[in-house]
Amino acid sequence: MSIDISLPARARAHLNAVDVCLARGGRPVLTGVNLTVSPGDRLGVVGENGRGKTTLLQVLAGSLPPDSGSVNRVGTVGVADQEMPVGDDRTVGDLIDVELAQVRAVLRAFESATLALTEGRPGAERDYDEALAAAEATGAWDADRRVDISLAALGAVDERDRPLRGLSVGQRYRIRLACLLGAGHDLLLLDEPTNHLDASGLDHLTARLREHPGGVVLVSHDRALLADVVTSVLDLDPTSDGLPRTYGGGYTGYREGHRAERERWETEYRDQQNERQRLAQDLSAAQNRLVTGWRPEKGTGKHTRATRAPALVRAVHRRQEDLEAHVLDVPKPPLRFQMPALEATPGVTLLRADGVEVDGRLETPCSLHLRSGDRLVVTGPNGSGKSTLLAVLAQTLTPDAGTVQRRRGARVGLLAQESPPPSRRRAFEVYDAAVGRLVSSGVLDENDRVGLTQLGLLPSEAAHRPVNELSIGQQRRLDLALLLASRPQVVLLDEPTNHLSMALVEELTQALSATSAAVVLATHDRQLLRDTAAWPRLRI
Repeated sequence: MSIDISLPARARAHLNAVDVCLARGGRPVLTGVNLTVSPGDRLGVVGENGRGKTTLLQVLAGSLPPDSGSVNRVGTVGVADQEMPVGDDRTVGDLIDVELAQVRAVLRAFESATLALTEGRPGAERDYDEALAAAEATGAWDADRRVDISLAALGAVDERDRPLRGLSVGQRYRIRLACLLGAGHDLLLLDEPTNHLDASGLDHLTARLREHPGGVVLVSHDRALLADVVTSVLDLDPTSDGLPRTYGGGYTGYREGHRAERERWETEYRDQQNERQRLAQDLSAAQNRLVTGWRPEKGTGKHTRATRAPALVRAVHRRQEDLEAHVLDVPKPPLRFQMPALEATPGVTLLRADGVEVDGRLETPCSLHLRSGDRLVVTGPNGSGKSTLLAVLAQTLTPDAGTVQRRRGARVGLLAQESPPPSRRRAFEVYDAAVGRLVSSGVLDENDRVGLTQLGLLPSEAAHRPVNELSIGQQRRLDLALLLASRPQVVLLDEPTNHLSMALVEELTQALSATSAAVVLATHDRQLLRDTAAWPRLRI
């Protein structure tokens, strides 16, 4: 009798979703999702927080049924969720066994088939051939070695008897990711796999995904990983027709296609708005003529007035019908970030730090000299004092040694890594109050005031909600708005890509490169470091 083994599909591996739709609490989460992933395909899934990326992975994995549409899978599937529950008594070895369960089953089947062959049982040769094919297809004998290599590369615990309960979330995640990379699955579904990885771990993950022979679906905000790995991108963010878009040509193709799609959307919306405005003006003009314009010269008889009036009435009705027939079927495009002018006199020294130190936080003396238009990237490992240095430059932290001098009247703004405790006041109230204080204290002139909506960071609906009800990303956008409202001549940014969308990060990066203010940036974001490769570096 044949042994029941799930053979890897390899060249036949396939993942297909057709018109997948799903709603939660009456709110559409996924609408009309179509995708196909075959061996060698690496599909990136992008979108703002709450757009359904994690939900889509659950649907593709089969753990969540869609409301409509279909999903077909051929081949073995490995899934890495963002969250990872931990049993009370499991060990590292138990977790490895769970993730390599298919490999373990293949090896057990091969051992049984080998024993049956040596004992000369009926049908043993056929069972042995099938078991050998399965073991070779999965690389079963090499799976544990592959896991060990990934454990080491990802900086994960490799002691099989270590209890999971005593390990950090990051350690547990890295162990599971190492198992998935070593298990030889046909299809990998990964949700933000760069979480909890350092530089060497990121390099290892990138290399393994690029050489993975099967298909990959990758949910990530890591622009560098997307640029290095994906062959196509599924964008779940809003579009002019409400349907997701898939872009070929890797991450570069996505950026170019997304930009072109956005420009088309804005043009169509603007054209429809202009046409509606023209029709409304025509109607208004016709109504004015009906009220006054049809009256003939003084002394003209009633008959003339009577014959002209019906034509004017018909003209009003015709224009009214034209206006009512004009349908605005293109929704309003999402906001674009608009950087305010940050004026700084060319060539003047705005900020200077000499030998600043903070005990236990910034042990290496740091010095820098910032003029208008200067750019600087602060680099160094975690804990080296990058955030501390920026706080010292912003004069929110007093150094234990060294000095900081600021040009008289120079405005310095800091975007910290984390948002302050959220207020219960509405976002626009918090913003308007902050700008009001700047104006009343003389820091800003009334003419320098920038309205919240002018920045394109928060839509009206979000601006009118209490800050404590905003998402983390929206709170981060408010932080950025408050920074720019002060019209700083020195801009200090501590991990500015945290919680911000890829589109906003790219718009912000372009704006920072063009401003006349001085900019100091501390980041681990690999793509941002690439985009600012020409900026001077200060390593601490």
